[in-house]
Amino acid sequence: MKFKKRFYVIIGILLLVSGYLFYSLFLHDAINPTSQESPSEEIISDLTTIEILCAGDVMYHSAQLVAASNGDGTYSFDETFKYIKPYVQEADLAICNLETTFSQSPYTGYPSFSTPDNLGETLKRIGFHVASTANNHVNDRGLFGIDRTLNVLHGQKLLTTGSRQNASQQRWATKLVKGVWMGTLAYTYQTPSFPGRVSINGSFVSDETALRLNTFGYEELDKEIVKINEQVALMKQAGIDIVVLSLHWGEEYQLSANIWQRSMQESLTKNKDIDVIFGSHPHTLQELEMADNRVPVFFSLGNFVSNQRSETLNNRYTETGAMGKVTLIYDRGLEEITQVRAQAIPTWVEKYSINGKDNYFIIPLDQNLENNPDLLNSGHLYRAQAAQVDAELLLTNMVVESVLVEEAVEEND
Repeated sequence: MKFKKRFYVIIGILLLVSGYLFYSLFLHDAINPTSQESPSEEIISDLTTIEILCAGDVMYHSAQLVAASNGDGTYSFDETFKYIKPYVQEADLAICNLETTFSQSPYTGYPSFSTPDNLGETLKRIGFHVASTANNHVNDRGLFGIDRTLNVLHGQKLLTTGSRQNASQQRWATKLVKGVWMGTLAYTYQTPSFPGRVSINGSFVSDETALRLNTFGYEELDKEIVKINEQVALMKQAGIDIVVLSLHWGEEYQLSANIWQRSMQESLTKNKDIDVIFGSHPHTLQELEMADNRVPVFFSLGNFVSNQRSETLNNRYTETGAMGKVTLIYDRGLEEITQVRAQAIPTWVEKYSINGKDNYFIIPLDQNLENNPDLLNSGHLYRAQAAQVDAELLLTNMVVESVLVEEAVEEND
């Protein structure tokens, strides 16, 4: 009996082995003719949502400095920003255009701006990560002002782009967000000058200063676009995943983008490595568009805070600005943006007197508008509501969005 059992076990094993060999030799390759090739590695989607927010011009005119003064040589700025603070703090990357300098006393407004250092503390405290210094007032106090402004910002752990303390430093700001490297690159326009010379706000700057600043000229725009694209290429080589471009361009007080802005936008968005464009300088709102069905372009975000208003310029449009909010879905497996949504959040600068002293507040024109305490106190709700209508007309779009990769439908991170 034991012999028979062993015999049947041996026969069973032989049948299994012969069947496996038959399958391997004659059937398997017929079913899978590529079995001799190494299987390709599967790219696993790793979707991450990133929110970018950019504010317009942060300017401090003389009247605002008086309003911020505590009367003892110190200044306070936080109250001005209290209503927009939640929006800034929600962003993964928050950028502002600092259109003043930190050049010590005497503190002055237009035409040569210098603001107390603790404005930098306020900008950091309310949640900004990056300050763009590329604007036509960057050189208001010369190289001293350029360097000291950067020192104050860096002392607050704010990243900067637009100016640098020596020519060997990179021209962009870098921040790691949820495992994705974000890069912000800012440029400002030059005023017309002689060939080979750089002029900022109508004044020639030294060759050393010119090397420190990120600038472009309108006279030979094709060459300037190449120069910007070269920096973008360096950013990508350095490992930047998403490139945000900040441009101080256009013409003051104009309510729509001009031919130069349009030309630059068209040329720059041909570069597939540029993902977002934020614009400033006109001090008024201009269009929000989706260029090439992939790049949100805010042509001008207007003033974030200033004393430019109906009472000073006879121009109500300078009171209205916007925070540009861009929500990206980035696939870390594919290393590309799969969805993009851009939204304008309009703001209005409130100014009114309390106990004989002026106060400034940046008011979001959102669902809480009609219940804003300072609008109720000042009686200026009607002006804010008019600004809201203006914003919707000037921006042309309040929201633009695009799906770049249809398969990306959910977030894994």
